[in-house]
Amino acid sequence: AELGLQKDRVVTQEEWLRKWETGNIGFHKEQGHPLLQKYLDVLLNGRSGLRIFFPLCGKAVEMKWLADMGHNVVGVEVSEQALKEFFAEHSLPYHEVPVPEISGAKKFQSTSGNISLYCCSIYDLSSSIVGKFDGVWDRGALVAVNPRDRQRYVSLMITLMEKNSSYLLVTVCYDPNKHKGPPFYVPESEIKSLFG
Repeated sequence: AELGLQKDRVVTQEEWLRKWETGNIGFHKEQGHPLLQKYLDVLLNGRSGLRIFFPLCGKAVEMKWLADMGHNVVGVEVSEQALKEFFAEHSLPYHEVPVPEISGAKKFQSTSGNISLYCCSIYDLSSSIVGKFDGVWDRGALVAVNPRDRQRYVSLMITLMEKNSSYLLVTVCYDPNKHKGPPFYVPESEIKSLFG
């Protein structure tokens, strides 16, 4: 019964788009996430010029922060509004390019070329389209995907990771019987079994 309320909960793409449209984005952190700053060394592991993936990126300010350090950032997000706000809020020039492999998808790329944000479902991506990554910053992604899609999500993530990549995962702890999510509660045991 631990996850009884949440197991079958489905948040549609429309609901996520509506959150952005109505500004109901309590999950967005204006100042960036303190845990990324704290564990940045773990993510980078002394390496420079990494390719870093932001699943369900929204308009995360850390994308700009890491790009400014010389890394290549790739994100994916269903809300075009979120991606446009990201570039606008950082006064970053960008251009929009089609993604031939994914019907209806767009890629927003900074003119400097070091930030590429895909506007599509994360499940449309594959390593043949976006390549592989040295690091993943998963803040609010695993906990936002519908519980029934978790295995699919993690399997995809594993295919996008280079051999020595670091995966930083932020989850939330609370009583899942008191909150229907998102963010969803993912117990540590489940995280271990998902990622093996």
